[in-house]
Parts: sequence; C-alpha cells; structure tokens
Amino acid sequence: MFTGDESSRFLTRVLYRAGLANQPTSLSRNDGLQLSGCYVNAAVRCVPPGNKPTPWEFGNCIQYLERELEFLQNLSAVVALGQLAFRAYLELCKRSGASVRGVEFAHGARIQFREMPWLYGSYHPSPRNTYTRKLTEGMLLDVFEKAKRDRVYAHKRLAPRRRTP
Repeated sequence: MFTGDESSRFLTRVLYRAGLANQPTSLSRNDGLQLSGCYVNAAVRCVPPGNKPTPWEFGNCIQYLERELEFLQNLSAVVALGQLAFRAYLELCKRSGASVRGVEFAHGARIQFREMPWLYGSYHPSPRNTYTRKLTEGMLLDVFEKAKRDRVYAHKRLAPRRRTP
C-alpha cells in the first residue's frame, strides 16, 4: 500500500514476524514481497494535502473499500491501522445494519459485529507513533497475533461438521 516509506518498513517487519509476509522488507513493488493470510488496503485512495483526508474524501472512497472487502470471501478479521481506518470500518458496519453506538477507537480494541469480520484497532505505524514508541513492533505484533487466533477460531467454528455413519 505504501511500499518504500517509513510506515511500510515498520509494517512489513511486523507482518513478517507474524508469519504473514515472506520477507521482512519491501522496497519496491517488484521486490518479491508476498503476503499470506492478509490483505492490505486503504480507506482513502488519494494523498490529500497535508496527508489529512477530509470527510468528503472518506465518503468518496468508502465505496472502493466496501467493494474490496466484498471480494475477500474468507475475511474474518480487520486490523484498522489508526483511528481514521477504524472509523471507516465502523461506517461500513453501519451501512450493513450493525449498531456501532458507543464503539471507540483504542489500540488493542477487539470488537465483533454480527455478520461482520472482527475489528481490531491499532495505532497507525507512522513515524510519529513509532519514533515516540507510542506504537512498538511488539504492540502491533500482538494485535496481529490476536487476529490470527480469532481467524483460526472463526474457520473452525464455520467449518461444516462431518457426519459419522
């Protein structure tokens, strides 16, 4: 999503440690990085002035996020990197009829909505958060590990039962 910048370097290392990426670095789109069991997308598709998306930009781009998530048929967890991504996913949940009243962003938040994938909150891996250690690799790794455990649980729970004669 943002290959080559500081946020990407941090995120790729953590995805690798979580077993979700085949290599700990990614410097270009043709460097061989492969993700397994995860998909990275964005709530806003443009780089707005000052890197601060407006409500209009979120509203304009949410249809693309919604469509991408529809294609991910086995999606069982969403890790929102930052409060803005968290809010964007809440908007999708609202559009699907889920009640999001009282749901607040927090790092490590874990929320389940009926008929929707689990939502996990994490601080964004921006240099502002990582340089100040508001977000460490261990903190983000912990969120991904929890999401992986829930994914395994969801697949076991949803797996058809075998009939015994």
